[in-house]
Amino acid sequence: MTAPNSAQRRACWAARDDLWKCLEENNENSAPCETLRRTFEASCPAQWVKYFSRRRDFLKYKEKMQDNGFESSQQSSK
Repeated sequence: MTAPNSAQRRACWAARDDLWKCLEENNENSAPCETLRRTFEASCPAQWVKYFSRRRDFLKYKEKMQDNGFESSQQSSK
C-alpha cells in the first residue's frame, strides 16, 4: 500500500475529527455516529484507524486521570 497523498490525509483527519466530535456530543454513545465511523474507516488506512482509536482511548483515560486522580484497586493494609 502506498502512503496517502495530502488530500487523502486531510480527508482522513476530517473524518476522524467528525467522528470524535459526534462521540463527544453523544456521551460516547456510538450508535448515532455509525455512519461517521464507516466514513472514517473508509477514508483512512487500517493502521491509521487502529492508531487513532487507541490514541483516543489513551487521551480519554488521561483526561479521566487528570480530572479524578488515580485510585488504586489495592487498599494499603496498616
